[in-house]
Formats: sequence, structure tokens, C-alpha cells
Amino acid sequence: MQRKSSIDLAGAAGLVTFATMLAFNQVVIKVTNGGIGPVFGAGLRSVLALAALAAWVWLRGIGFAGLRRHWKPGALLGGLFTVEFVCLFLALDLTTVSRASIMLYSMPVWLALIAHFTLPGETLSRRRALGLVLAMAGVVWALYDPQSRGAGDLRGDLLAVCASLAWTGIALTVRLTPISDAPPQTQLFWQLAVSAVALVALAPLFGPLLRDPSAIHWAGLLFQAVCVASLGFLFWLWLISIYPASDVAAFSFLSPVLSVGMGWLLLDEPLGPGTLGALGLVAVGIVLINRRRRVA
Repeated sequence: MQRKSSIDLAGAAGLVTFATMLAFNQVVIKVTNGGIGPVFGAGLRSVLALAALAAWVWLRGIGFAGLRRHWKPGALLGGLFTVEFVCLFLALDLTTVSRASIMLYSMPVWLALIAHFTLPGETLSRRRALGLVLAMAGVVWALYDPQSRGAGDLRGDLLAVCASLAWTGIALTVRLTPISDAPPQTQLFWQLAVSAVALVALAPLFGPLLRDPSAIHWAGLLFQAVCVASLGFLFWLWLISIYPASDVAAFSFLSPVLSVGMGWLLLDEPLGPGTLGALGLVAVGIVLINRRRRVA
């Protein structure tokens, strides 16, 4: 499909749906970690998601075009994907959904900053620079907020920041390397295939593989694999191949807002003025970063 210069109505609706699903996924990961070791769970998710992706490709009869030709950037995508989800699953095992989500969804901040130097047409204006400062101030506020910090863990918060940086690397790799010419299913194949092997191999280094899992933990794992790691990320890769990277990232400000609400509603996490203030700064900052000047 032809690239577009801005988000249209269909793209906005898809991004809102994706943001909501990602927000709920943070809760699902934290619950699933209660029965399955975090890194092992991430590895099983990649294995199941790879199977779901292969089934989807086979049913549609479309194949994995350019699989061998793009093995170098594909391996890089897979490595970044592995780092992202080692960090994210461990983060959600240590800290709250609210705090981890604010850190994770600082991704548009890092993307805007790096895109300023690497992607044409995405320079950092004064307004976008102000947005970056506000968003970063929100992240720092969230890190040091005394009320939510008591329910979280600084190690988990920093791991979530690392996951955010790895996610930024994925977005930039998709845009700046030859794999940008590959269809979304090929890009996702490399991420899932590499991470399936790497995560399962690394899992024993992070404690017991199983933590007395029950039906809800296996159901959570299945949701992550099918709805998020395969079809969900396939959809996200498709969107970022059509719309400007920063415009796609802009909608991610919805995910921390929704994640904080779901953490409070479903997990009874603390929701004080510090968390809300930090969340507000991050959200406003992301909007300013990604708001484009209208041309008369």
C-alpha cells in the first residue's frame, strides 16, 4: 500500500484499538508472571506467536517474501525484540503496571529525538523540543514519586526504560534498513523466530521456569501470543510501513493513560497525584512532539 503523509480516520481507529490492547496486555503480563517465569513466559509467547503467524500466512497463501535476503536486519530486529521483552517481562514482575507503562511508553520521546538526526522530514522544532522536555520530566517524576514508588521497584522501572529504548530501535530498524521493503509478516517472523530461541535459552538464568501455573496464567499467555505478539504487532508493523513513524508513535500516549487506569481498576494499584501528574506530562509531551504544523 502507498505511504501516506499523515494519519487518516482508518489509521486513527486502528491505532486507538491497538493502544487499548497494549494497555490491557500490561495487566495480562503481570498476572501471567504469577504462574510462569517472566523470561520463560516471554519465550513461550514468541513460540506460540510464531505458530499463529505461520498459520495466518499459510491460510492467506502469502508467504514470507524476502526472508533470506533480509537476514541481517532481520537478526537485528530479533535481537532488539528479545531485549525489549526480557526487560519488559522482568519489569512487570518487579514494579507496578502504572510505573512500567509510563516508562515503556516514553518510546515516542526517544524515537522523536533519534528521528531528528536520522529520518528526513522529522526534525525537532521548538514545540517538539518542549514536548520532549515535558515528557522526560514526567518520566523522572514517575521514577521518584514517593507514593507509587512504595508499590514499585526502581529496578523494574529502569528495565521498562530499557524496553522502551529497544522498541525505539525496532521502529528505526524498520525504517532505516533494507527490511523496510519486506512485508510485515517477514519483519515479524524475524522478531519472533530469533526471540523464541533466545528467550527460551535465557530463561533458566532468571529463576524457576514455572510458578505453579493455573488456567488463568495459560489463558493470559495465549492472549499475549495470538492477540498481541503475532496479529497485534503484525498490525503495528503494517501501520508504521504506511504512516509517518512519529505519527504512529503519537497514539501510544493513550496506552500509558489506559494502563494506569487498568492497573488501578484491575490490580488495585495506587493512583495518587504524583502518578497522575507524571502521566499528564508524558501525555502532553508526546502530543507536542508529534503534532505537525498545519500548512495554510
